[in-house]
Amino acid sequence: KENIVGTLASFGINFAKLSGEDMAYADLGRFDAIVIGPNAYLLSENLRKYSQRFLDYVDGGGTLIVQFQGYGFEGKGFAPYSFRYNQPHDRVTNENAKVSMLDPKHLIFQYPNAIRPEDFHGWVHDRGMYFFREWDKHLKPLLSCADAGEEQQEGGLLVGARNRGTYIYTGYSFYRQLPAGVAGALRLFVNILSL
Repeated sequence: KENIVGTLASFGINFAKLSGEDMAYADLGRFDAIVIGPNAYLLSENLRKYSQRFLDYVDGGGTLIVQFQGYGFEGKGFAPYSFRYNQPHDRVTNENAKVSMLDPKHLIFQYPNAIRPEDFHGWVHDRGMYFFREWDKHLKPLLSCADAGEEQQEGGLLVGARNRGTYIYTGYSFYRQLPAGVAGALRLFVNILSL
């Protein structure tokens, strides 16, 4: 986590880490985007307790980016729309698995960086985990990939509008890629932040 913070800071991205008190009382509307870290809903009692404030933030026009969460995330009302994980969870372990953009013209692949197939080269360790298996029609899948011999997994990057804001769930392992300096992953993550 600290390495991701340092990586983003080196690119001039201004951000703050939210304390439990911030989750309860801060004006979340002052943030352009809020990123929830991997498994944060499982690890943070405060995040669970004040989860509705983050959904209200989306309703008010914010962009909420949720990185992969384990099984305890499902069915608890933490996400704005319903979804289901597979058991065992859907994941793509081959870091070189081909990734397809399902809607290449989507803004997330255009601004501020033009995302191309080569941006998925040089990833480390894996592609991701805890991809959604099923999801509400308000969520749109944007990427697809699979391990050899397995079906395509489309639940790794989903984007949905909710009232004035945007909700994004990603199972892709940015938490590994950014500290490792994977340029394409950083370019895509900046686009996600900019959405």
